[in-house]
Amino acid sequence: MRNLEAKFRLDDPELARRRARALGYVERAVLSQRDTFFRVANGKLKLREEDSGASLIHYRRSESDSLQLSAYEIVPVAEPERTRVMLAAALGVIAEVRKERTLLMRDNVRLHLDRVEGLGNFGEIEAVIAEGDDPERSRPAVDELVAALRIPREELIEVSYFELAARSRKS
Repeated sequence: MRNLEAKFRLDDPELARRRARALGYVERAVLSQRDTFFRVANGKLKLREEDSGASLIHYRRSESDSLQLSAYEIVPVAEPERTRVMLAAALGVIAEVRKERTLLMRDNVRLHLDRVEGLGNFGEIEAVIAEGDDPERSRPAVDELVAALRIPREELIEVSYFELAARSRKS
């Protein structure tokens, strides 16, 4: 699978929620997530645990203008704690990220309003790209939401939350 995405800091998540709703986005869920990232040779591998279950997610990102195109694979995990311990022993853990995510959706576009432990509030837009579809077909919907949220292109973030946390520890 693939998605076109944009990530950014949010000063006012409630304002972002109102602006997204004005465009027709509907709140779908509030999720507590724990992402454990493991050392891998290519891309990123994380175990995502939430109340509804767990999944292993492997992804690679490439820039597509100021947005990022990701290719990813998701596999459900029946025993997350045992899987986390096994992968930690085999691969090593890079980081753990805990967040509360509010999910809003319209068509194939998702807006995540994230409160990330130790980092603050962020927004993440993901347009899920159907197999064989051109990512550029989803760009107008992503651009529309970025504009409605008044996020300048130069403020888009190109790294994951754990990389942001590592940067803030260094400074």
